[in-house]
Amino acid sequence: MSPALLPGTGSTAPPPHPNRGATALSVLTAVTQTLATAGARRRRPVTAVDRTLLVEVHAVRRPCPDVAELDLVPAGAEPLPGWRPGAHVDVELPSGVMRQYSLCGAPDDRSVYRIAVRQVPGGTGSHEMHALRPGVRLRLHGPRNAFPLATAPLYLFVAGGIGITPIAPMVRAAHAAGVPWRLVHTGRDRASMPLSDALAVLAPDRVLRRPDDVAGVPSAAELLSGTDADAAVYCCGPPPMIESLRRALPAGQRFHSERFSPPPIRDGRPFTVRIAGGPDVAVPADRTALDAVRALRPDVPYSCRQGFCGTCHVRLVEGTTVGDPAGPGLTALCVGRATDGTIVVDLGR
Repeated sequence: MSPALLPGTGSTAPPPHPNRGATALSVLTAVTQTLATAGARRRRPVTAVDRTLLVEVHAVRRPCPDVAELDLVPAGAEPLPGWRPGAHVDVELPSGVMRQYSLCGAPDDRSVYRIAVRQVPGGTGSHEMHALRPGVRLRLHGPRNAFPLATAPLYLFVAGGIGITPIAPMVRAAHAAGVPWRLVHTGRDRASMPLSDALAVLAPDRVLRRPDDVAGVPSAAELLSGTDADAAVYCCGPPPMIESLRRALPAGQRFHSERFSPPPIRDGRPFTVRIAGGPDVAVPADRTALDAVRALRPDVPYSCRQGFCGTCHVRLVEGTTVGDPAGPGLTALCVGRATDGTIVVDLGR
């Protein structure tokens, strides 16, 4: 998930828009926000939520051979917290592994959270998620939203494979509000493209499902074909897709993205991580401190690999970092890099 996303506005009053649908969506967003925050003061979407929820796996479905869709219901009598399109939850698995998954169900249904998980070959978290069965209890943290749907006069939604999960609630919200929208969903083949078949039922002429095995890998120009200059473009998928769209869009056009893999390292320089009470670890220019430290200490936890979840944040004893979203006195091992060659960290274990 991308940490550099436009947060929602700070006002609950919808701004004027050129069509009724956009105004309706602004009202819907404001009302949902009010319910979700229960009157609390707005915070930046990536602010950690100190809230643990106990849920139970209610149902597991297989919309695609390698995708598990899970319904999670409250383990107690209290309804689940409200959320807005683009939100995710941190799932604490029975093994202790923590992973983030986008909510892809209905935001106004507080009786169930729905997530969809693609199994990644060799992936620890996805393998464990696919092994879950009804009746298993899990701890969730959140929900949080680093990919909020902001009000716009019209939308283009672009999803690559399992990147449809945060996009699906956005499409339904725009459709319900009467705001013009289009969806382009790509994937290696139709069997790898979950959820968008149900969205096509809403408006078949607005949904393009484009499998690579039939049409080839799409260019940015193909994905953006016919896009209005006033449209807000929302994209979730692999980094190459996101970067190609970002470069192809005109300057000033609204573009919001979320990725399910680590951001690429640009202009990286090698540095050293000195573990307090332990050895020095060399970090190559094209690797992260998390990669290098885990090669020596594989028990170091991680989750989002993009800096915002906090799982790999550790105490920074000496030195300074760049590109680091962790708070004062901390560093995010997955993205922070030493400013001057060496940092000293305390892994606390």
